[in-house]
Amino acid sequence: MQSENSVKNVKALLRANQPGGFDCPGCAWGDSEKVGKIDFCENGVKAIAWEATSKRVDANFFKQYSITELKGWDDHSLEKSGRLTEPMFYNGENDHYQPISWQQAFNVIADHLKNLSSPNEAMLYTSGRASNEVAYLYQLFGRVLGTNNFPDCSNMCHEASGVGMTRSLGTGKGTVTMDDFEHADAIFVFGQNPGTNHPRMLGTLRKAKANVVQPLFQLII
Repeated sequence: MQSENSVKNVKALLRANQPGGFDCPGCAWGDSEKVGKIDFCENGVKAIAWEATSKRVDANFFKQYSITELKGWDDHSLEKSGRLTEPMFYNGENDHYQPISWQQAFNVIADHLKNLSSPNEAMLYTSGRASNEVAYLYQLFGRVLGTNNFPDCSNMCHEASGVGMTRSLGTGKGTVTMDDFEHADAIFVFGQNPGTNHPRMLGTLRKAKANVVQPLFQLII
């Protein structure tokens, strides 16, 4: 956790995934119904710390480092540099980003969209780090434009499972709720390890296991 915002980050973590609080940007697991129950994982701590950082990457940062140089940095080094403070436009002549005004940024975007032969040539990508409210407004903009092309970071994680589920079950989306875990007699986990990939799921699985009087077997693939 970043030292310059330690107190603020701890206060934020106590409100993460709590009624009246906010959803952690680290995952989409269901919220706790019990107020005050600590309900976040290591990845959630990192995500919130990065969001709350006071470090900024501004024009001086991009003037110092070219895009070719930044491509050689690892993800952690890029993340800890800070957050953007203004729109940046790539200058192919000197291989650097340079700041532009918001109006200039909107004009660039508008010019590109107007020059499309079809709205479906546009691809509106969203990140899991964006809030639900931002994503909602973003998709409204796309639908007004006339397209349904909204890939997001979940495509990277779930495209394969979505295709497989559609072929075998008829739908690529989840068909259960968290309440279903309380009534399940058998739960199968394929292709991921909740202990490292979905730590918040472990609490639900532990409760589900306790509901079974005599577990028949445990299967790990």
